[in-house]
Amino acid sequence: MDHALHITGDAAADELLSTDPLALLIGMLLDQQVAMETAFAGPLKIKERLGGLDAATLAEAEIERLTEVFRTPPAVHRYPGSMAGRTQALCAYLLEHHGGDAAALWTAGEPDGAEVLRRLKELPGFGDQKARIFLALLGKQCGLNADGWREAAGAYGEEGARRSVADIVDAGSLQEVRETKRAAKAAAKAKKA
Repeated sequence: MDHALHITGDAAADELLSTDPLALLIGMLLDQQVAMETAFAGPLKIKERLGGLDAATLAEAEIERLTEVFRTPPAVHRYPGSMAGRTQALCAYLLEHHGGDAAALWTAGEPDGAEVLRRLKELPGFGDQKARIFLALLGKQCGLNADGWREAAGAYGEEGARRSVADIVDAGSLQEVRETKRAAKAAAKAKKA
């Protein structure tokens, strides 16, 4: 990863996301039902509380201990038990299928964008939308140059889009992403009415 990310507003959390592929992947996993900044700040909290951040440690931790790490104020996530379990499942999958190396998802065998998307969608806790957003984040901000990544990411890969965390580079773009999400929610609500 070769670009400094600016997602959380916290320099230390952003530095970890910028330099540790597992931290970035866990941040994406946590990005649901909490603010993006909270989700992506989670890996630093986990690292500080466990004394490190690696797939083997997380996969092999006692779930009660990991849940307590997630619950300790300030909480890693508003649903500490379920998200600790999902994080553990993600790390166990990485350990079993990629030797614990998160970056192997997008680097092993020089995959094209469609293959990276397929690999991401196989991860526990990653559905189609989350996988596409993460692929766009890799392509837009982390130096991924796999053929066809924009097409595989769909609308999230569009140049100049302000749809997701993939498009956040500063406080201004964070606000633009928030406005796009608000407008999409309002449109969906109006459509149901």
